[in-house]
Amino acid sequence: MSSFQRARTPSVEVTDSLVDAALALIEESGLGAITVRSVASRAGVAPMGVYSRFGNKDGLLEALFVRGFEALQVAIEIPRTLSPLRRLHAGCRAYRQFAIDNPQLYHLMFEQMMLLELSPEAKDAATASFGTLVDRVHAAMDSGGLAAGDSTDAAQQIWSAIHGAVSLEIAGVHFAHDREANFAAMVDSLLRGLAPRA
Repeated sequence: MSSFQRARTPSVEVTDSLVDAALALIEESGLGAITVRSVASRAGVAPMGVYSRFGNKDGLLEALFVRGFEALQVAIEIPRTLSPLRRLHAGCRAYRQFAIDNPQLYHLMFEQMMLLELSPEAKDAATASFGTLVDRVHAAMDSGGLAAGDSTDAAQQIWSAIHGAVSLEIAGVHFAHDREANFAAMVDSLLRGLAPRA
């Protein structure tokens, strides 16, 4: 048995089951469906189980927030066999797919986060995915796929663009015939704009 398996005590399993229940509720019925009682009922746990593990509803929402960014980090993992520029492009597309697959969770992660008093650990989880983007931009710059410059500034431009596009799509404000192809074309245009000048 691995150390990870040994670490999964009944208490950890209950905590995970509560977060899983909250994730299911938020995707089925939206953020408004999340209450201590509804999550406890879905997980088959007494409401006190939520309070003892998360303190209150906001603590539970923070756990969802962290789980969301951990899942996003997994979703944007792209094989290193691709060139740095293609890896960056693929990561942008994977980011969109994560948001499309988890619209309510994505809304919590990016639209509701300012309503939460996040712990340092939660903030670290949120910034990890941006750090991944910065690293990939830096690699693309080093390989000549993007013009040399400040990788953090360029990453912020890319994230702003793809987040805006994804948010509009989730909100139903989208008129292209093929949304996936339209998003890929937007990323193409964005990266061409950041490419070295001839």
